[in-house]
Amino acid sequence: MARHTVTTAATFAATAALLLTACGGGDDSSSPDDIKGADRGSSSSPSASASAASNADRPKITIPSSFQLTFEDWTSSDPNEQAVLNDGKEQLRAGYAAIIANEPDGGDALAFYDTEAGLSQDQKWIKSYTDKNLNVIGELPVFDPKATLFAKNTKAQLSYCTDESKAATRDRDTGKVEGNPAGTDPKVFYTVTMQKSAQGVWQTVSTASKRGGCS
Repeated sequence: MARHTVTTAATFAATAALLLTACGGGDDSSSPDDIKGADRGSSSSPSASASAASNADRPKITIPSSFQLTFEDWTSSDPNEQAVLNDGKEQLRAGYAAIIANEPDGGDALAFYDTEAGLSQDQKWIKSYTDKNLNVIGELPVFDPKATLFAKNTKAQLSYCTDESKAATRDRDTGKVEGNPAGTDPKVFYTVTMQKSAQGVWQTVSTASKRGGCS
């Protein structure tokens, strides 16, 4: 289920089993239908995020309990880094919400958290599921986040890992469930390039992934 690299986000693995990695730029070893991130009950730090967050009216994103996207240790003592973590988290949630809703264009929430280029890439990732009539289920923890700001805090890089061990795809028609093929490293390392919008929202420009890149 891993998200793919920028150049391979729309490519499918030849095997019948569909991986969970999310799309993005980077390593071609991850398959286009891999899962992208997870929200395991860890919440962002309200105090840290409040000071650096913009006043933009952020969309509400709902993910059903059938897919446990969890974020572990998703906090920073630096309010600017926390703002990047918060918007990066919601962008990932928006992408999976679109897959679950069978919404190939990504929906309004993903458009809010993506630049035009980022949305184009993510739409390819989402369609790698919707074109096959697949949903995502199970558990996907997202962990080891690191946010780095530069260019006078107008650009950022967010990296994190996911563990697809308990994540899978389900065919909407047949109900068939498939996870990663045996022997596949379940951990995927992601690098997300972001930029701050005029409204103060950290939007995703591109995503790169490398399966097996996590310790």
